[in-house]
Amino acid sequence: MGDPMKRVAILISGRGSNMVSLLEGMRAGEIDGKAVLVVSNRADALGLDKARSFGVPVKVIARGEAKGRESHDRAVVAALEDAGAEIVCLAGYMRILTPFFVERYHQRLINIHPSLLPSFPGLHAQEQACAYGARISGCTVHFVDAEVDHGPIIAQAAVPVLPDDDADALAARILEQEHRIYPRALADLCADRIRLEGRRVIIAGRPVSFPGSLCVC
Repeated sequence: MGDPMKRVAILISGRGSNMVSLLEGMRAGEIDGKAVLVVSNRADALGLDKARSFGVPVKVIARGEAKGRESHDRAVVAALEDAGAEIVCLAGYMRILTPFFVERYHQRLINIHPSLLPSFPGLHAQEQACAYGARISGCTVHFVDAEVDHGPIIAQAAVPVLPDDDADALAARILEQEHRIYPRALADLCADRIRLEGRRVIIAGRPVSFPGSLCVC
């Protein structure tokens, strides 16, 4: 019989803290997935050494190695296919993917964003929340589609925005929740518990939880 675990690839551009939370979940057996590759568009990404410490193969595909966004994405997809990746997780990957990439991994490509989407998509979401005067912010795991931070929502967790918060303080509080809900969302995807009804994500096999009334995941 073949390996029942899903083959997972992770894309990073920086320190890879969310990547580590996913790798830890897989190593602990909490996620029925096996990390087969970590790809970065930056050779100096700190997360590359962290991935190596877990024994995961890494590959750098820098922007200058391909002409144009789609050519770069085709090079990344070729590496993912060579590794046999079935699911792709974006973990601080600072590139907007082309339709070619998104279509290739339709409903198998997920991302985490530091806001309660659809509020504050794009860059600097924590700064946006503070500047807007939001009282609640948080994070969202979602499927990736052709629009930025737009795909169907898999999981969310909320945190309060405190009166003396700046973007860094809020980001640190949100990051704790990112590390909690991203592994759980990947576990659901690897276990085939997720189905879509339009934009609604239905998770079968376990109840929706509301720890502290702050999480829907």
